Amino acid sequence: MIIPWKELDAETLDNLIESFVLREGTDYGEQERSLEQKVKDVRRQLSSGEAVLVWSELHETVNIMPRGQITGSA
Repeated sequence: MIIPWKELDAETLDNLIESFVLREGTDYGEQERSLEQKVKDVRRQLSSGEAVLVWSELHETVNIMPRGQITGSA
């Protein structure tokens, strides 16, 4: 289920994004990016609709995913 990120408390959203960024472990190439930069990137992706917050009933977790990876979305 997609969670409308705009309806979340700002602090809750910040914590979800930061948690996602810290566990992602993505390689950003030769130039390492700060946590703040990574959080801004994810927030921008949520704002533009490129990424969405997804609740998994099976795992009882919230994750951030590219919109295109959600079944039935394009």
